[in-house]
Amino acid sequence: MSEARGSDSVGQAGEGDSRRWWGLAVIALAQLMVVLDATIVNIALPSAQRELGLTNGNRQWVITAYTLAFGGLLLLGGRIADMVGRKRTFIIGLIGFAGASALGGAATGPGMLFASRALQGVFAAVLAPSALSLLTTTFTDGKERAKAFGIYGAIAGAGGALGLLLGGILTEYLDWRWCLYVNVPIAVLAVFGAVSLLHDRAGHKEARLDIPGVILGCGGLVAIVYGLSEAESKGWTSARVLGLLIGGAALLALFVWWQSRAANPLLPLHIVKNRNRGGSMLTMGLAMIGMFGLFLFMTYYLQNILGYSPLKTGFAFLPMSVAIIIGSTQISARLLHHVPPRLLMGPGLLLGAAGLFTLTFLGTHSSYAAHILPGMLMLGLGMGLTFMPVMATATAGVAPQDAGVTSATVNTAQQVGGSVGTALLNTIATTSTATYLTAHVGDAARTGHLPPAAKAGIANSAVVHGFTVATGWAALIMLAASAVAVLLVTAPAPRDHEENAAAVPDATAV
Repeated sequence: MSEARGSDSVGQAGEGDSRRWWGLAVIALAQLMVVLDATIVNIALPSAQRELGLTNGNRQWVITAYTLAFGGLLLLGGRIADMVGRKRTFIIGLIGFAGASALGGAATGPGMLFASRALQGVFAAVLAPSALSLLTTTFTDGKERAKAFGIYGAIAGAGGALGLLLGGILTEYLDWRWCLYVNVPIAVLAVFGAVSLLHDRAGHKEARLDIPGVILGCGGLVAIVYGLSEAESKGWTSARVLGLLIGGAALLALFVWWQSRAANPLLPLHIVKNRNRGGSMLTMGLAMIGMFGLFLFMTYYLQNILGYSPLKTGFAFLPMSVAIIIGSTQISARLLHHVPPRLLMGPGLLLGAAGLFTLTFLGTHSSYAAHILPGMLMLGLGMGLTFMPVMATATAGVAPQDAGVTSATVNTAQQVGGSVGTALLNTIATTSTATYLTAHVGDAARTGHLPPAAKAGIANSAVVHGFTVATGWAALIMLAASAVAVLLVTAPAPRDHEENAAAVPDATAV
């Protein structure tokens, strides 16, 4: 890695500052596309469900297929970039991502849409590690690197909010399919910029891929997520669901066993054996379960229950995004140098759990300002307090040769948590809705004729009931994340100014 950085430093020195910073714009544009795609489809999902005939049980695969493929293959994507060269995999990732997006935009049925989203995740897993590595090798001066990572992190962080707004605009004024088509011009622009502005040495042919590790790790994750989603239609005690969950857990146990013996492990276990690092990654995964579930439920609640337009729904999420940015940049980043990380993580996650809990009291006619906004603001501020110390702690103190795989592992925890959370909470919501409908429609039918308006009212109440039950579980999971952070993460407040200055920008970029 040091040899690669030295080579790139020499190569970039002759390019001048302007080309180097234009290169940063290209890298940030690609990362923006990847981050944006995790949220832009949320706003379009109700429209896509109506047009393609998605069921309440399988709609979550539009989100889960992307996050699962992305998170499950991130570590492999980093290894591939090492083997064939970062610039080459960066361009391949862009082209593949654009092609998968076009395929999704042209989807004629649920299967085609799910497959295209999974393919997007595959190419995102190749693209994201390449982008981060190129940024690291392009900016070798400490001050320049800190500034570059700060810009990169701010753009990537804004991608979530931009995705919600852009998804609303495109869905309302064009069509939900443009939430996928929009990636094509972005990718084309980034490809042209990469060819002319980015530089990288050839890959390391001596690097080896851990194919058994990929099969075991991805297979275990897919089995668990699929089992959670199947529980909605088959029941938690069905042979298929139990077989998938037990089989997935067994595959993940085999993955851990293999990583301790493989010559070139996909995930060197010493990275997660560290108490602070492992605790931070577990905290991240648990926190994402609650947050990703909320995005799904609130999108449907705002559009289908309260009657918001896609654009209005996008704006409704904006205060939460602003709260995340304020909590991260104005509070957490300022306090991180002075207090132990768990004193930010624990209270932040507790505040997020409280925000989720307030959303369990929503009804079919709740007011946005009085009932929705307070919970979203608490959740956003709590997540803002949490993200920075989690990422800084998880990536601090690692050897240079482990920096890439450590960053990828944090991102993997984030994406896998989102996948599991979306599948689990969607299943809880749909089964709770079905139970409510069975009880209340039956009771109403026994009392006599049930008018259509009454049926519609019961249906809406059932949907909201499912959402609030699932949100209550999300609050409990986030409460568990707070306990994990307080009990496992024992790192003291950073004392070395130079070490911390280097760690925080890297963490922001993740």
